Amino acid sequence: MVNEEIGTAPADDLIGHSTNLVGLPTRVLAGVTFNTRPLPTHVSGVREMNGALFEMLDLASDLGEAGEAFTNYMMAMFGIDHEQREPAERTGRRRFRSSYLRLIKGWGYDSNSPEGAVLKGWVESRFGIFPTFHKERLVRQAPDAWAAYVAEKMSSRFHNNSIMAQLDLLYEFCQWALCRFAFPDDSHVTLYRGVNDFHEHPIKARLDRRTVVMRLNSVSSFTAERDIADCFGDVILTAEVPREKILFFNTILTSHPLKGEGEFLVIGGDYEVRVVR
Repeated sequence: MVNEEIGTAPADDLIGHSTNLVGLPTRVLAGVTFNTRPLPTHVSGVREMNGALFEMLDLASDLGEAGEAFTNYMMAMFGIDHEQREPAERTGRRRFRSSYLRLIKGWGYDSNSPEGAVLKGWVESRFGIFPTFHKERLVRQAPDAWAAYVAEKMSSRFHNNSIMAQLDLLYEFCQWALCRFAFPDDSHVTLYRGVNDFHEHPIKARLDRRTVVMRLNSVSSFTAERDIADCFGDVILTAEVPREKILFFNTILTSHPLKGEGEFLVIGGDYEVRVVR
């Protein structure tokens, strides 16, 4: 049993698959040591198969131009712009193709939504890291919770348009943008998260009065603004997040559903986190 003083609970050691698509062992990717001394991380083959995108990005003079180039490329590749929607069915309703923007929008409403399950499933597939929470704690002793999560992450509703490939490109663009424009001189970004309990992010160890090792969910929302984090919980988590663990950040595109909260989508694992009430 870990420390009860700060409202923690026992942490299950279920961490992830033995394989992934980024070429590093999952236990390394999910460990505190990786977060302290990260290694360059890429989803296998994505940059090589999308050379035209990165050639266009290299011509961008700022992040706004780069975001526009990325958006145009995704529209052309996956048919998600207005002119390339699927034809109306007999009911007269249009059937929209699944897109990374739709997942981000769904996540913004509820991280435990079906869209959230797909994002968590992408991390599981590419990084090998299991989620810790989806509607309820995901532990070995909760097979029904795991079954419900798997059903949502595999739903055909969101897998009709190569959604995993879209997220691969989003991650690789994010990595490019972080290194080129957003944080070119910083290996880590200081981020904050407000919480009211530790049910979603179990604590593995207590290092001192304010510092713990916490297992973050496979995808978690953070913000770069301390004042915004205060709006979401009485306890503030502060983490030094390596660029390699960031899937999305709020200035990466000129228009998207998470624009108002300075939000970062962070890939999980074990993090050294400062906890302040």
